[in-house]
Amino acid sequence: MLKLQSINKYYNPGTVNEMCLFKDFSLDIDEGEFVSVVGSNGSGKTSMLNIICGSIPVDGGSININGKDITNIPEYRRLRSMGRVYQNPAMGTCPGMTILENMSLADNKGKSFNLRLGTNKRRIDYYRESLKTLNLGLEDKLDVPVGSLSGGQRQALAMLMATMTPIEFLILDEHTAALDPKTAELIMELTGMIVREKKLTTIMVTHNLRYAVEYGDRLLMMHQGEIVIDKKGEQKKGLKVEDLLDKFNEISIECGN
Repeated sequence: MLKLQSINKYYNPGTVNEMCLFKDFSLDIDEGEFVSVVGSNGSGKTSMLNIICGSIPVDGGSININGKDITNIPEYRRLRSMGRVYQNPAMGTCPGMTILENMSLADNKGKSFNLRLGTNKRRIDYYRESLKTLNLGLEDKLDVPVGSLSGGQRQALAMLMATMTPIEFLILDEHTAALDPKTAELIMELTGMIVREKKLTTIMVTHNLRYAVEYGDRLLMMHQGEIVIDKKGEQKKGLKVEDLLDKFNEISIECGN
């Protein structure tokens, strides 16, 4: 279980540009939940992910995973048990290295490195079989530099790499936003398959309302650092894109837009 308790977060504190994004913000996510998160720009979606991953510190409150307080644990240590896929396909892979070298790095996440060769040849067949599940022909391109792949191929590879080692959480930060519609559909189908097969607790921030409705078993809508919609189970299944659009319009009117 992930538990955010009474989180406070200020930007530019002590200046004329001080802004309070989160004030006593709390959220519980159960083990195995697939949570879709939507909201307008500046609503706090990505900041929430950054707080969970440790990319930015909090100014108050606590972050707990399975009863362990990780509030002051640095990002690199948190990511040993988390997989994160970013909006930019280039951020989840090393472009100058081959597919094989990238997968070897991901396969060794959290393990000690020494002066031995970085690629374990005994794992190559495993990498090839894993790549076959993507149906992109990458299993025949192990020696190809990742930088020469298309955005969709790199994002699919990043998704696979993020989930190669045992993790407690999968964090998806608008991971289809930079892709064309056809490729985005492929990545979302891959996302659903991986989350389902590995039974991963997942948080997916997305601007695509259809994906938010169709994927996951819980949906959150955020606005100005608060949760304004929280639907799960049968309530989530009954949601339609139009319901979310109505809420966006309501918020827009309240804000004078």
